[in-house]
Amino acid sequence: MMKYKSYETERLILKPTTKDDAAFILQLMNTEAWLKYIGDRNIATIEQAAVYIEKRMLPQLQKLGYGNFTVFRKSDGVKMGTAGLYDREGLEGIDIGFAFMPEFGRKGYAFEAANKIKQLALEEFKLSKINAITTQDNFASQKLLKKLEFDLQGSTKIPGDKEELLLYVFEL
Repeated sequence: MMKYKSYETERLILKPTTKDDAAFILQLMNTEAWLKYIGDRNIATIEQAAVYIEKRMLPQLQKLGYGNFTVFRKSDGVKMGTAGLYDREGLEGIDIGFAFMPEFGRKGYAFEAANKIKQLALEEFKLSKINAITTQDNFASQKLLKKLEFDLQGSTKIPGDKEELLLYVFEL
């Protein structure tokens, strides 16, 4: 397998998600916030999480050079969440996304990770525009996107999703 770069911030390490992260991804995808704001991916076992990583996350990383990153705390190596850039079906352009375990909320980690992803998108991956989508009731994400200087552009629908999502955009 190709070696992909990891990145660091003051408090975090962002490593490309691999099948080694399956147990953590299983946990994260079954948190209350993930199920409510991102949606149930029907991942109930470590094996299913590993297949999801292999079939949904790694192909984009291999194709585009970026994708989903697992976020670790530098001080103790604890896996805290994910952040990344996604080529989502039904959305024109690249989308930024982030999700953290509940115990790491409200400590600035999501902003630190997402801000690094935004910086990489612009400087390393040479994107001039980044999208972000969120549910209308996910006020924490909306607040974070505003802090990241994304502008609310309106709403959109993703194929297979009944819900109208808010669409934010950051352009150079």
